[in-house]
Amino acid sequence: QVQPVESGGGLVQAGGSLRLSCAASGRTLSRYAVSWFRQAPGKVREFVAASNWNDDRTYADSVRGRFTISRDSVKITVYLQMNSLKPEDTAVYYCAAGIYGSTSDNYDYWGQGTQVTVSS
Repeated sequence: QVQPVESGGGLVQAGGSLRLSCAASGRTLSRYAVSWFRQAPGKVREFVAASNWNDDRTYADSVRGRFTISRDSVKITVYLQMNSLKPEDTAVYYCAAGIYGSTSDNYDYWGQGTQVTVSS
């Protein structure tokens, strides 16, 4: 079993950048697809980006061109580089490991989340 752990959230002004990291205790993330989801207050959890073990990637339309998902060279840590942040990006961001796709049902293992707040 793998347990994702997120880090790197915080408070940033609109237009700024943050980088989130997802590592795992237990098994390595290298054999899993890893995705980022987010949930804003009062809203349902939504897909942000996914990275497959073979480097396939996909993004939600709302973040494409601003966010980049990547893995380190040994594919142990997965990053979400977030640029040109907007107030509507404010949410708790979750890392999840499982089968490649954009729906939460694909992912069996979830982190506790990290708060990202973008001020206007």
